[in-house]
Amino acid sequence: MRRIALLPALGLLVLAACSKPAEDATAPKPAPMAFVTVIYNTPKSASAFEEYYWATHVPLVGAMQAEVGFVAAELTKFDATLDGNEPTYYRQAVLWFKDMAALEAGIATLGFKAIGDDLANFATGGLTGLIGEETSDHADLLTGDSTAFVTVIYNQPNDAAAFEAYYAATHVPLVGTGAKEIAFTRAELTRYVKNLDGSPAAFYRQAKLYFPNAEALKTGTGTAAFKAVGDDLPKFATGGLTALVGHLTSKP
Repeated sequence: MRRIALLPALGLLVLAACSKPAEDATAPKPAPMAFVTVIYNTPKSASAFEEYYWATHVPLVGAMQAEVGFVAAELTKFDATLDGNEPTYYRQAVLWFKDMAALEAGIATLGFKAIGDDLANFATGGLTGLIGEETSDHADLLTGDSTAFVTVIYNQPNDAAAFEAYYAATHVPLVGTGAKEIAFTRAELTRYVKNLDGSPAAFYRQAKLYFPNAEALKTGTGTAAFKAVGDDLPKFATGGLTALVGHLTSKP
């Protein structure tokens, strides 16, 4: 059973979970959840961005939730690259929809247009808007208590079929094998379908491992199991990637 909790301060829905019933192997699997995401570049003035974001943009998104029809939102801020340098990107915002049909209907609304039109008022560093869908299980997406994460944003690979074959057969199982040692609370695997304007997707995939807090993330990413995961990336990520650490944000 899934539960959706409302954050009154934002007027946004966030994902939560409760006890899950036993799965019926004969039941059809639900359609993959779909999402719209905005990856923000570093703005000219971070303080001006944050002020407008929390005072105007986030409330606007919340006010449009019923019309646009998203079922959950996640707002995050990147803290650094995985190797400790300045983050490649500044923030990411994700609006989740129950499936791709709901997303397509939602982004055609006037409410979504109002959200998009507002971006130019504060995103002074530019941004990338994309559409994608989950490729991990709903349970992975909807469970786990976390405030920190490490993410890998994959560029388009030289050979998508080869990427997918290795990813499914070797890399994802490797992450699973190391899960206990790394001690992440949940994993979220997604694939980008296209840019928000319909052009080919700027990025290929994104994977996120969530941790209870920054200290747990630091410990987990320092393990031998996490090193094995990182060492495996060059074997299939032929288009390159960006690895970042960050945290969830629900208020300024």
